[in-house]
Amino acid sequence: MILKKNYSPLLGVLLAGCMLMMIMNPAGSLDAALRGLSVWWDVLFPSLFPFFVISEMMLGFGVVHLFGALLDPLMRPLFNIPGSGGFVAAMGYVSGYPVGARLTAKLREQGLLNRVEGERLVAFTTSSDPIFLLGAVSVGFFHDASLGLILALAHYGGGLIVGLLMSFHGRQKSQPSGPPPKAPLPERAGRLRLALSSMAEARRRDGRSVGELLKGAAQSSLQLIIVVGGLVVFFNVLMEMMDRAGIMSALFSFTGRLLSLAGFPAELSTALVSGLFEVTLGTRSAGAAAASVPLEFKAAAAAWVLSWGGLSVHAQVASILNGTGLRYLPFLTARLIHAFLSAGLVLLLWKPVAHSGSGLDYSTATAAAGFSAAPLSGFAASLSWLGLLLGIALLLSLLVMLLQHIKGSGRRQ
Repeated sequence: MILKKNYSPLLGVLLAGCMLMMIMNPAGSLDAALRGLSVWWDVLFPSLFPFFVISEMMLGFGVVHLFGALLDPLMRPLFNIPGSGGFVAAMGYVSGYPVGARLTAKLREQGLLNRVEGERLVAFTTSSDPIFLLGAVSVGFFHDASLGLILALAHYGGGLIVGLLMSFHGRQKSQPSGPPPKAPLPERAGRLRLALSSMAEARRRDGRSVGELLKGAAQSSLQLIIVVGGLVVFFNVLMEMMDRAGIMSALFSFTGRLLSLAGFPAELSTALVSGLFEVTLGTRSAGAAAASVPLEFKAAAAAWVLSWGGLSVHAQVASILNGTGLRYLPFLTARLIHAFLSAGLVLLLWKPVAHSGSGLDYSTATAAAGFSAAPLSGFAASLSWLGLLLGIALLLSLLVMLLQHIKGSGRRQ
């Protein structure tokens, strides 16, 4: 509360300065706003809006509860969250930020997560989607499809490590969410019956018809996507005004000195500072860095930006979490850990992975990422990724249940 009071005057002064710069540079602010609007309409709206609607309807139909019961044996011991978090993780990794935060907020509203579990979940399910990472960044910005594998390993592997680390967050104060546990059902058929009954119960509690459910999902999703678009436009204008005021160049210079002191190329300062605010600008700057900068450092900078997410994404997540009781500070801490962890993984894995000849052709993903007119192919590819991730998670959950059953049989003997 004291921090909010202390920061309010400073924030007011900054916003007043930004307004003054907009009045002095109306053409520049308009161009920046149009660029942000173009990114929202051409890329974010077609890629995020369908997933918002689908996830909302899945909650209403009880599909999330179904996967929650099936994935609970896997998610509880690994990440200390309910099984429904497995569905959120798959959706978040496939569709990108801020879908993970959106689903976490919905689960929190339905009482399927307590506050600590929600903070754990949103901390590691906020990530870039594979279409943008493989297509736009690897092929579009770096012009090197072979980078897709190492960026994916560093980004998503780092996210899973963050999830494991966040399982210790608030462990002493947290109590498991949901109803009291029933009698153990080690048999696979018993787990499946429990999952189906959970789905039926969730559908019964919702009670809306298909038409009402679709209408509500479209309305709430449209409200959220408009908020996302407004924040994208705002941060584009803010960065333009900061650039015209000389603030960005000062940040570039300061960051360059820090990188030089740490033994890294100072030329990456543009990518890191731009990525501090916005993901697309940061990753594009990393790919366009000077040719004298080694490629592994460019890739590490891109991984840092992708995992940090940019203040634009942070603002989107904060707006979604508002009113849920979930705190922003654990999310901020997790983003910082993920950013540095991903950059470190790129440098660590560079020699064994980048030169292994395992590069793939992600040219079709470039179009899906919004860099050509093929949004339907991107949506279909994302659904394929979602099915693959959920299938892998279900298989792992089944393996855990089998191991528990074998272990229990051995003890009885």
